[in-house]
Amino acid sequence: MGKITGFLEFDRELPKKRSVEVRVQDYKEIEPIPTEEQSTRQASRCMDCGIPFCHNGCPLGNVIPEFNDAVYEKNWKLAYEILSSTNNFPEFTGRICPAPCEASCVLGINKPPVAIELIEKSIIEKAYELGLVQPKIPEKRTGKKVAVVGSGPAGLAASAQLNQAGHTVTLFERADQIGGLLRYGIPDFKLDKATIDRRIAVMEAEGVIFKTGVNIGKDIGANDLLNDFDAVVLTIGSTVPRDLKIPGRELKGIYPAMEFLSQQNKRVAGIDRTYDHRGVKYANGELHAGGKNVFVIGGGDTGSDCVGTSNRHGAKSVNQIELLPMPPKDRDASTPWPNWPMMLRTSTSHEEGCERSWSINTKAFIGDEEGNLKALQIVKLDWQTDPETGRMQMKEVAGSEEEIACELALLAAGFLHPQAEGIVTDLDLELDERGNIRTNQYQSISNRKVFAAGDCRRGQSLVVWAISEGREAARATDQYLMGESLLEAKALSVFNSEFADVS
Repeated sequence: MGKITGFLEFDRELPKKRSVEVRVQDYKEIEPIPTEEQSTRQASRCMDCGIPFCHNGCPLGNVIPEFNDAVYEKNWKLAYEILSSTNNFPEFTGRICPAPCEASCVLGINKPPVAIELIEKSIIEKAYELGLVQPKIPEKRTGKKVAVVGSGPAGLAASAQLNQAGHTVTLFERADQIGGLLRYGIPDFKLDKATIDRRIAVMEAEGVIFKTGVNIGKDIGANDLLNDFDAVVLTIGSTVPRDLKIPGRELKGIYPAMEFLSQQNKRVAGIDRTYDHRGVKYANGELHAGGKNVFVIGGGDTGSDCVGTSNRHGAKSVNQIELLPMPPKDRDASTPWPNWPMMLRTSTSHEEGCERSWSINTKAFIGDEEGNLKALQIVKLDWQTDPETGRMQMKEVAGSEEEIACELALLAAGFLHPQAEGIVTDLDLELDERGNIRTNQYQSISNRKVFAAGDCRRGQSLVVWAISEGREAARATDQYLMGESLLEAKALSVFNSEFADVS
């Protein structure tokens, strides 16, 4: 490493966020681009540890110490080449990844870990600034055509990789714009949509064909797609939300989190809000938290995004409740280093104002005479470990039931599986026990021409996992088409394959 003693000389330091008072008035990104001085100083903390566990912590297998060293030396071209060799979209992961690599950092055993996410964001933004991000147009085309269905991070990654392999790639998206979860699931204050548009322009110049407003199975028959293309890659996400089927669920004022979030993203973009992120007509009209007592049911990042959006709407009060117990404030013994730690996390949205409660069960929604939500009936829970099975079991705390005012309840309890109606059913694809597309090395076991990647294959997970899945599915598809593949392979095992509701 360029400065072996950097970790002894400098503390972990992140760019100062915009003040709460200012940022809740708009939807601009909360964190500024790191300065060159900040980036090089933080990169110098990488400690030449010998065995870089951060490699394994990263689902993409990013070569982290090497690009840290390049940043310290201010060799931005080399840093960008190293980073982009494993990650198609560092501008996304540098903003919205929970950084499992940092949880596996060796320095993090007894000091704050290296600020890897900050460095990653610095590299890609500097690369754009210096004109290093240029379209890479394949020298030769294979003559093979591939259809990718779904334009979230997995679909974008698969498309980028397959295009580089020389195939002609058409990416179909049923919504009105490209981006999937990135476009309509993640608020602008975390990911400015100009960041997506900038990358799409590069991919278009490289030859990827984007088609929006196309619902495969409806606008184009699934079997027609098989006939017209040499291979099909499904990256349709996990879009069926987990519902809360309790008394009063039919009341007005209870909505899925993604309906609320996608509508707000369209509002910020100033585009039509007739149809949602799935291309389906909004059933509940305009959703707005202004002046309301808001309860977000679900403790993950999607719920946190609802909190931040409600704060910007001017909600009267914002509460986030979770069924499970409160996590420990520090790394728990059950998830020792270098595993992803089970611990309490406070987001920028929570910092802006929110009451958080754990071990709370929602028993009923209570309405007024006109069928509008006016309150929740909740009860506190006591969690105990069953001595025989070792599993946590809950029971209600006697006398803890209460009704609490609520005019807007947002269901943010995660997603179950991909939508079966449409292309999945039309292609008669076999599903696993969780309702996800069953594959063998990303290839559907039902049809050799069909591949799957991302949340529709592995279940709801992280954006960084979706990018990894898209890259791996592209390599599997290329091998199927050509008998071999020169696309980069990820040979590393990863400590953590499952994450909770993290956007």
